[in-house]
Amino acid sequence: MSDRARWRLKRVMDVTVASGVLILLAPLLGIVAAVVRLRLGRPVLFRQDRPGRGGRNFTMIKFRTMTDARDRQGALLADSERLTRVGVILRQTSLDEMPELWNVVKGDMSLVGPRPLLTRYTPYFTPEELRRFDVRPGITGWAQVNGRNRASWTQRLSDDLYYVDNMSLRLDARILMLTLLRVVSKKGLVTDPGSEMQDFDVERRSQHG
Repeated sequence: MSDRARWRLKRVMDVTVASGVLILLAPLLGIVAAVVRLRLGRPVLFRQDRPGRGGRNFTMIKFRTMTDARDRQGALLADSERLTRVGVILRQTSLDEMPELWNVVKGDMSLVGPRPLLTRYTPYFTPEELRRFDVRPGITGWAQVNGRNRASWTQRLSDDLYYVDNMSLRLDARILMLTLLRVVSKKGLVTDPGSEMQDFDVERRSQHG
């Protein structure tokens, strides 16, 4: 199968599955939106620019899981202090990620691919690691089913490159199945990643002095 045909089939699978899940889960997502609105207020959705395919920014959407609480100087409190009980449940069940299915339908993301990281991390990628932008970012990926948030950034980026070099519909299907198993079992789940792993740019600065 040619690369062009593989890309087309992947896109067809993305749109078909994402649209179907959005329709199937519409009542549940409506309930989640209502709960977030009641407990956290507006906005219900968290929006943030992330680098996508080719390094071009897009707006990723998720359900809000944290408050906007700030200290006396006006700076946002640490994530662990802003994460709510509702937010913990949404993260444990991965329901907070479900709005990203709309990003998939729009073509910003794929079901499977390297997770879109913060834009401020990009300057710390090595030239080799920048190849992760050769494909659309994903809701889940090879790195997420091989350690999730507990792996080091170097290992996670290495896993991303493995996916870029070995992308196939069979690998996508395997990653999706493993993702479902991990969501159900909560294996490797960390609701507050900052509590267990070093920030990306801090890790890279320490590596390069």
